[in-house]
Amino acid sequence: RLDWQQRLGFVSRAPRWAIAHKFPAEKAVTRLLGIDIQVGRTGSLTPVARLVPVTVGGVVVSNATLHNEDEIARLGVKPGDRVEVQRAGDVIPQVLRVVEAGQGPAWTMPETCPVCGSAAVREIDDAGREDVRRRCTGGLICPAQAVERLKHFVSRKALDIDGLGEKQVALFFEKGVLKAPQDIFRLKTNIEAAGLPPLEEWEGFGAASAKKLYSAIDARRKVAFARFLNGLGIRYVGQTTSAQFARSFLSWQSFWAAVKAAEEGGVGSEAYNDLIGIDGIGQAAARALMAFEGEPHNREMLAALLDEVEVEDEVPAATDSPVAGKTVVFTGTLEKMTRDEAKARASALGAKVAGSVSAKTDIVIAGPGAGSKLAKAEQLGLKVMSEEEWLALIGGG
Repeated sequence: RLDWQQRLGFVSRAPRWAIAHKFPAEKAVTRLLGIDIQVGRTGSLTPVARLVPVTVGGVVVSNATLHNEDEIARLGVKPGDRVEVQRAGDVIPQVLRVVEAGQGPAWTMPETCPVCGSAAVREIDDAGREDVRRRCTGGLICPAQAVERLKHFVSRKALDIDGLGEKQVALFFEKGVLKAPQDIFRLKTNIEAAGLPPLEEWEGFGAASAKKLYSAIDARRKVAFARFLNGLGIRYVGQTTSAQFARSFLSWQSFWAAVKAAEEGGVGSEAYNDLIGIDGIGQAAARALMAFEGEPHNREMLAALLDEVEVEDEVPAATDSPVAGKTVVFTGTLEKMTRDEAKARASALGAKVAGSVSAKTDIVIAGPGAGSKLAKAEQLGLKVMSEEEWLALIGGG
């Protein structure tokens, strides 16, 4: 029924009316040697099966995800067992079942972080449900979280410091000269204080690359509100939520004063209700901000970081532009600006930038290679523009 297909429509990646059939994934049996714990940026503890290497679908697999402690209990798996594994979707190795139980004792999830020793807890959400993941409460004092948060802080969606990628962050962390975000802006001083050779003498660096890195760091001493907040890596406060807070408060000082007031007043206070009253902001984000502010280590880090950088005020969105109040979606390749630049410019002109096409979308800007979003826009009869037409509309041609 083609009419049913049209009624069901599309999501961003695929039509709702279609399913993909795949050949059954290839499976193999091997022995589980042990279960290691990985600690992520937000403190989540993920158990990973360490396996006797085995070939699955043409790839040698030596590790496989076990997801969480509930999944381990469901499988009844423990070190010493012979287990069946497959590559889920022919990509991610996973343990399917126990084929033959070993003689070892049952495995239990640690209740402390294996990296920093802080308590690892399963949080309770607003509905009283227990999180399936256990999380380290150490925050920035946990080395595993610290290095991942530092990588996030300098990433493209946050401060975007040219020349300071994951490899460099890991190196500086290992050398002890980069432990917290503020250390980025004290890098040269920290290297000298540690008695290490100048950066230009390090392997992989030279005079030109060291100078370029220091210049790139200094260029980020002024940073946009939304990028700064997103860079802090607070759970539930990502790129979209950060931008929403920036548009609502305009200045960092007024925003963080509101967070402090909510933390002091607690859930249900007027300040808390003001936060969750912002369009698109939920209780999880508000509580995460309050928890961040309530942690002394975070307050000390933030104060030190603000001594090094200036968070720029958000420019109020225009209300008299031809796209003010319109919902726009970008799809395909843009040739005269990056996708991030296009989104930022649209937001500054008062438009709401969405990630998917719906009946509420006003304009779809489609470049070469536009796919399902363009098809859905045409199906819904929405206004579709080329990049040139969009630039002409907003006065940027």
